[in-house]
Amino acid sequence: MTFRYAGQDHAGVLTEDGVAPVLEINSKHDLRIPNSLLEIIQEDIREIPTKGVRPIPLADVEPRLPYAVPPKIWCIGLNYKSHAEDIAAVQPEEPGSFMKPASCMFQPGGNIFLPPPEVSGDVDAEGELGVIIGRSCRFVPVEKAREVIYGFTTTLDLTALDVLKKNPRYLTRAKSIDTFFSFGPVIVTADEVPDIDGLEVITEHNGAVCSRDFVRNMKHRPLNLISFHSDFFTLHPGDIISTGCPKGARIKESDHVRARIEGVGTVHAHVKQGERVPFGFRA
Repeated sequence: MTFRYAGQDHAGVLTEDGVAPVLEINSKHDLRIPNSLLEIIQEDIREIPTKGVRPIPLADVEPRLPYAVPPKIWCIGLNYKSHAEDIAAVQPEEPGSFMKPASCMFQPGGNIFLPPPEVSGDVDAEGELGVIIGRSCRFVPVEKAREVIYGFTTTLDLTALDVLKKNPRYLTRAKSIDTFFSFGPVIVTADEVPDIDGLEVITEHNGAVCSRDFVRNMKHRPLNLISFHSDFFTLHPGDIISTGCPKGARIKESDHVRARIEGVGTVHAHVKQGERVPFGFRA
């Protein structure tokens, strides 16, 4: 995970007693592990010793985005039948994938700012399983897809449903509004998730379960998604594939939403109404 402590961001390893900072691990074990989670992924470092390192209690740190600018963010639409039914859409035969810009991300546990009503008045939040790519790859057979996964994380993906309803070609715009994506704060290495299909993806809305379903019920499961997309372009370390949600939670100001996957992690957010505040140009 990446965490903020004493005003600075650091990479660390989550333990039962807190988070062990990479800088302390390097000092204790005479290592040169990067103090950057994206660089750790790019160097495919998976085994990091924490023995003898005094962890910082989680209550004393602020969890942050694992990294702020992923090389690519790919999301999969309508991958669960229940989500397609919720918005009266038909599941596509091939993965309904789209990209999101890094500019739409917010910090885990932070705020989702709803756009002004004239931009969108119908937004949902969707808890999803995120796959983190661990090595550059192309034309990956399904049976080899696990080899290119660094780990798994939990994501919150948001959609301006009224924008999308106007025209399906507006999907990318409907998904790219500021504060419409977050992930983390923990990335679990792939070896700790032996049964991907057995993971249950849960979206909670104001403390109640809004939707839940197992990865095995996806129309296009994670290994297939990796293989399919690698036919079209090179995947790079740190790329995220957010694999879709069972059903989204319609949100409004003062709501609280949480995505939860047992064995992978939890990411949550508070909902606030954003304001139309122009900046960046002369009035």
